Amino acid sequence: MQQARHWLPSLLVKTLFQVVPTFVGILLIMFVILKAIPGDAVDVLAGESGGASAASMALMREQYGLNLPAWQQFLHWGGHILQGNLGYSPRFNTPVNTLILSRLPATLMLMLAAQFFALIIGVLFGVIMALFVGRWPDRLLSLTSLLLYSLPGFWIGLMLLVLFSVHLGWLPSSGNMTIGSDLHGWAYISDRISHAILPVFSLASFFLAIYARLTRAAMLEITHQDFVRTAHAKGLSPLRVTLVHVLRCALIPLVTVSGMHIATLLSGAAVVETVFSWPGLGRLALDAVMARDVNILLGILLFSSLLVLIANFVVDLIHAWLDPRVARH
Repeated sequence: MQQARHWLPSLLVKTLFQVVPTFVGILLIMFVILKAIPGDAVDVLAGESGGASAASMALMREQYGLNLPAWQQFLHWGGHILQGNLGYSPRFNTPVNTLILSRLPATLMLMLAAQFFALIIGVLFGVIMALFVGRWPDRLLSLTSLLLYSLPGFWIGLMLLVLFSVHLGWLPSSGNMTIGSDLHGWAYISDRISHAILPVFSLASFFLAIYARLTRAAMLEITHQDFVRTAHAKGLSPLRVTLVHVLRCALIPLVTVSGMHIATLLSGAAVVETVFSWPGLGRLALDAVMARDVNILLGILLFSSLLVLIANFVVDLIHAWLDPRVARH
C-alpha cells in the first residue's frame, strides 16, 4: 500500500501530460477528415425533402454554423466542449449530448461484457492449454482458438443468428430488450441477458482466441524460469505455483494487449450492433455518416477517444500493480 502511494501520483501526472495533447490531436485529425467528406447535413436534408432553394439551404447552413470556415467551426466546437455542449444534430433535430447519452449505456454494456467474457474464457483456455501442452485438450482448444481467430465476428454473429434465433428459436434476434414489455426483477434481467448472449459472443470471439494463445505462450515461457523452479523446490503445491507465480506473470502481457484492443472493440461493436440491431453508438454513427451529421460523429469520436484513454490509464495501473518495476520508469 505504501508503494502504491509512492508511485500513483507520479503515474497520474505522467499520464495526464500524455493524455491531453493526444486527445486534442485525435479531435483535430478527426475534424479535418470529416470536413474533407463531400457534402454536409444540409445537402442530405434537402435531398430527402425533394429539393430546396439556394436561399433556404444557405439559411440552414447559417443556422447550424456550417457556413463558417473549417477552423472557426473547430474553435467554436472546442469552446462548446469546454462548456459541456456537443452541439445540435440537424438530422435528428436533437442535442448531440442527449443522443449519445441515450446510446452510450448499450455500447458500454456490450463492450464490457464482451471484454470480460473474452478475458475469463481466454485465460481459462490458455491455462488448460499450457497445463496439457501437446495433449488432446491443448490440441482441441488450439483448433477452437484458430477457428475463432480466423472467422470474422460478423459472420459468426450471422451464423449464430440463423441457428439460435431462426431455426431453434431459443434467443431473440435483435435489440437489447423486448419492446413494449413491462418486466421487473429477474424477468427483466433474464430478458436483457438473452438479448445480449449472441452479440457479446460475436464481439468477444476474436479477442478470446488471442487471449487464449497469448496466455498459453506466456505460461509456457514462464514455467521454465528460475523462480518457478525455486517455488517447486520449496515444496509449494502445483496449483499455488501456477496461480500465484506463473499466471500472475503471464497476465502482464495479456493486460497490455487487452488495453490496446479497446479501440478495436469499439469498431467491432459498431459492426455487431448493425447485425443485431443493437441500439448503441455504432448504429448511431452509421446513421450519422449517411446523414453527413458531423456533430454526432465528432461527439461519438469524443466519447470513444475518452473511453480509450481512460481504459489505457486503467491498464497502466493494473500493469504497475502486477509488476511494480513498471511504475519506477
